[in-house]
Parts: sequence; C-alpha cells; structure tokens
Amino acid sequence: MRTLGPAVGILALLLTACSDSGTAMKPEEYYTIPLRFPNGKVIRVEQLTQPQEIQRGMMFREDLPEDRGLLFYHDKAGHYSYWMYQVRIPLDIIWLDGQKRIVQVVHQAPPCPGPQEKCPVYGGSFESKYVLEVRAGVAKANGLRPGVQLEF
Repeated sequence: MRTLGPAVGILALLLTACSDSGTAMKPEEYYTIPLRFPNGKVIRVEQLTQPQEIQRGMMFREDLPEDRGLLFYHDKAGHYSYWMYQVRIPLDIIWLDGQKRIVQVVHQAPPCPGPQEKCPVYGGSFESKYVLEVRAGVAKANGLRPGVQLEF
C-alpha cells in the first residue's frame, strides 16, 4: 500500500493543476443548471424530474434566494396546477410550454400552512411542459410574462 501513497498524491496534484478555480462549482450549485432570463440575468435552478420531487417542491423550505429557483420537468405537455400547501415563503410560479416560452405567471402566491382543503391551486389554464418557481417578486423584476422565452 505504500507505493499507492505517492501515486495518489501525484494524481491529486495533476487534477488540481488541470482545474480552473475561477469556474469551479460551489457545493450548493451541484444538481443545478443555469437559466437565463431575457434581460440577461442568470439564476441557478434545481431540476425536479421525479414524481416525489415534483410533489414536494418547495414544501418545508425556509428560503429561496433571488438567484435560485426550482424547475419542474413534466414527462409530457399538459395542464398542471400547483399549490402552496406547506410552502413557507411566497413564490412566483411560471408555466412554460415545450419551447420554453412562458404561457402563464402567478405573482406572489402566498404560503398556505393548511389544512390542505383550504389551500388554493394555481395555474393549469394553459398546456405546459415546465414549471418554474422563484422567490416572489423575481418574475416582475425581470419582466417575465406570457410570450417571453427562457433559456435553459
């Protein structure tokens, strides 16, 4: 095993030399992708693809920074409504079609601690494939409205 020690050290040194510290991802950026608004602002979004991830969404989370979001991927285009049950902060909810064009926006959806039957549902009026959740106010501040194209 002693012969592996120097080899591992050299390998680690070579990998460090090959990396560019200016572009290294922070741990909180893992499992996220950049999403660009039409005004050039870029936020990082978590990609939610599994049914249990989509169902949980922002439930129980204490915060969502202005430069972050959740991007829900649906298998096929459809009419998807969302609610704020057990979500703790107000959100803007944005529905996009298969071409990543906004079809509907709900601004400032308030938290709903429950009971479930008292929590309103939002959206689902238009066929969509993706749904983006961002901190309340982000949509208005960045000019996000129906017809606007997003890049991700």
